[in-house]
Parts: sequence; structure tokens; C-alpha cells
Amino acid sequence: MELPSRIQNAIDSFSRIPGVGSKTAMRQILQMCSWDDRDIQEFGNTISELTSLVRCRLCGFYSEEELCSVCSNTKRMSNGVICIVESISDCLAIEKSETFNGAYHILGGVMNPLMGIGPDELGIDKLVKRIAENFNSVILAINPSVEGDATCSYIKDHIPDEINVDRIGFGIPMGGSLEYVDALTISKALENRKKM
Repeated sequence: MELPSRIQNAIDSFSRIPGVGSKTAMRQILQMCSWDDRDIQEFGNTISELTSLVRCRLCGFYSEEELCSVCSNTKRMSNGVICIVESISDCLAIEKSETFNGAYHILGGVMNPLMGIGPDELGIDKLVKRIAENFNSVILAINPSVEGDATCSYIKDHIPDEINVDRIGFGIPMGGSLEYVDALTISKALENRKKM
């Protein structure tokens, strides 16, 4: 039995979302077919409205205006602290913690010469200029990996010496047990220990 082409096209489109396979997409689309017309129209409109989003000209976060809500907040921008992250989802995770009250810069990836991603592709020169003109403290919140470590080192080497540069700590998660943690995580936790 063949599905109607409109359902199959919707399934194919839904399957393009990372982590959504064709079976999940089919279940979701078939469920949506039972919605009333108004709900389907509203869902479609909210998806269509994504095309009007722009990237904030300062940090790279999604916005409906030239500047996002953080970059247009003078209190946060005058804080003197900028947190550099790899992706928008990393930025959202930090915001969810409600512990950081400064500015952000979203790199959009990390340096990876094998993939053709270098400092130019990440706009690191523009970032360094932004830091030198506006901030006195930098937090590098880039995931620990060979590429992430190289990116952090490159950024630190290009930031003026008078600017304080920190990297977030990595190690044992809250509630974690040492016996179940891998050796690399324990090694990072020992490296990032704090005086009490």
C-alpha cells in the first residue's frame, strides 16, 4: 500500500531533522493528519516564520532584529565578560543555568583542518577585535576535544595579554560516582580542581 504523495512528502521533510528517522517521521505525520485544519495551519505557519529569522550581527544567535535579546541588553553588554561557545545549543544550555550574566559569541564550530575549517571560517579575527574593543574577561566554553582544545589555544594566543582568559572546568558531573567515570574525565577533573 502506498501513502498519498502529500503524506510521503511531509514524512521526507520531517526526516531531515537530525535524530528523526523515517519511522518516527511517519508516526508524527500520521498523528498530525488527525489534527483539525486550524492546528495544522498554525503548525505550518510557525515553521514558515522561521525563514524570517536573522543572525545577531554581534554574537551569531538567532534573532528577529539586528541584535538578539542579550546583545541589546546594555547591562549584560557593559558587564565586561564574554563567553565564547561552539554552538547555539551550548549558549542555550549556559543560559538555562541562570549563572552567567555577560555577552556571548557563537563560533558555529571548532577549528578542524581536515574538514577545511580554520580561523577564517569561524571569524576569529572579527571575534578578537570585538573582545579587544569591549571586554576585559573571556570565558572559553568550548567542548573538550582535540579540535576544541586547539580552537581555545588559538583564540587565547590572539587575545591581548591584558584580557583575562578562563576556560570552563570539566570533570565529574554532580551526583556522579568515581567508579563509573572514565579515565579522561577523571584526568580533566584533577586538572580543573579548585582550592577550598
